[in-house]
Formats: sequence, structure tokens, C-alpha cells
Amino acid sequence: MTTRYSPEVQARAVRLVMEHEADYPSQWAAIESIAEKIACTAETLRRWVRRAARDAGQRAGPTTDQLARLKALEPENRELRQANEILRKASAYFAQAELDRRFKP
Repeated sequence: MTTRYSPEVQARAVRLVMEHEADYPSQWAAIESIAEKIACTAETLRRWVRRAARDAGQRAGPTTDQLARLKALEPENRELRQANEILRKASAYFAQAELDRRFKP
């Protein structure tokens, strides 16, 4: 069973990692410690920290807003590809019909 954490809990956990990272030998150690305290897995908290770093521009990669925009554009892109394929087939059909009509006596 997956537990959904509220954005406030996620933000607080990320803030705790950022603030207390210097108190631990590595960022992973800080993540493990804080994850245990908020009752989530260390990997989940690590993903939140990485996402926050990308959103803040401290880490390379697409931001949350960019990912959301891409996700929203994918269905539109798929629909446009299907429409283009239909138009291409219709064009070929009508072009063939025109050729057949010209050569019949």
C-alpha cells in the first residue's frame, strides 16, 4: 500500500534535509535519519530532495512544471499524429480515385 504525503509534509522533510545536511557525514545519512522520523522510505525522501533541487535550479534536469507540461502535451501530440495519418490516407485515397476517373473511357 502506498501512502500519499501532503505537499506540506514533503516540503518540511526536504527543508529538514537541507538544514541538517551539515550535521551528518553525507546527504544520504541525513535523508535516512529524517525519513525514519517522518515515517517514509529513504528513497522516497531522496526523490523529493532531488526534485526540489531541480526545481530550485541547483541540479540539472526538467523541473516539475516542465514535466507537467510535457505530460499534458503528450495526448495532444498523439491526437495530432492520428489526425495526420488519417489525412495522409484520405489524400492517397482521393488521389487514386482521381487517377482512376481520368483513365476510364
